[in-house]
Amino acid sequence: MVTDILQIQQPGLLATLQDFGRYGYLAQGITTGGPVDEHAFLWANRLLGNHYNAAQIEITVGGFSALMKARTQLVITGAWVEIRLNGKAQPNWQVLAVNAGDRLEVNPAKQGLRAYLAVTGGFKAPLVKGSVATVQRDGLGGLQGTGKPLAAGDTVAGIALKGDQEFLPRRPQSRFITMPGKSSLQLEVVAVAQADQFSAAAREQFSRQHFEMTTAQDRMGARLKAAKPISWEGPQLISEPLPVGAIQIPPDGQPIIMLNDRQTLGGYPKIGVLSWRSRSLLAQAVAGTQLQFKWMDLLDAQRQQRSAYCFFNVLTSR
Repeated sequence: MVTDILQIQQPGLLATLQDFGRYGYLAQGITTGGPVDEHAFLWANRLLGNHYNAAQIEITVGGFSALMKARTQLVITGAWVEIRLNGKAQPNWQVLAVNAGDRLEVNPAKQGLRAYLAVTGGFKAPLVKGSVATVQRDGLGGLQGTGKPLAAGDTVAGIALKGDQEFLPRRPQSRFITMPGKSSLQLEVVAVAQADQFSAAAREQFSRQHFEMTTAQDRMGARLKAAKPISWEGPQLISEPLPVGAIQIPPDGQPIIMLNDRQTLGGYPKIGVLSWRSRSLLAQAVAGTQLQFKWMDLLDAQRQQRSAYCFFNVLTSR
């Protein structure tokens, strides 16, 4: 039965409804949205037995609290946050049983940036172009379909569980849990687009030096900085499609990595695109994190994503 599941008391820095994304509209200039950390999002739905596309709340940084309005099961994955239920500490990445009247707190992240709150059956909201994914820049998705993030007082619907339904405190094996918040990350990059048009020196510099994640990051993209900017000596480009994870090199030579709410076209040269695994790692990188890039073969990157999507039943469901 669909009913009110929780009422938000504090949304924190940013809390948005996200399903797996809005597909088929890039040609109209409408971006995909969806979870920045797909790995954490997909695990949350798997642990609850949900469809991979079931909507969740993406919580940025933390500072989120809510009053539960019905009996359900929930799990919080992604950033390592302090979870409290009625004031009592609870584990990350483990299914929890909750009842009407329970108070949930997701305190600021100790490690990582984005946490994913999922409930059995997923959160319910009107579909806009086939998705509830919140994209502020497009004014689409979310509770009212207008792209607004969740706010204090908002009530989110879901499926209430019956009292006799079995509760299983599921948790993945530790090897599947990505520990976010590392001070340095090595990210896999596939050389695509204009990669071959950069000089050999620029490509080597890109993969040898360390970059730092800056504070200029959001769901649209992340700006990096390094001691030695990456030079582009090619011609000015005509704008072309921008995939998630594309690494653009603007005139100042400091890379910009495009994320889920990016614009659909861009005219800066692209030196590569992140692998699926590396996109999820980047999603949890806070300002100051040191990043180094490692070249990856296209076929290996495709196998990596295909394997993950098969495991989470994405390919068989789409």
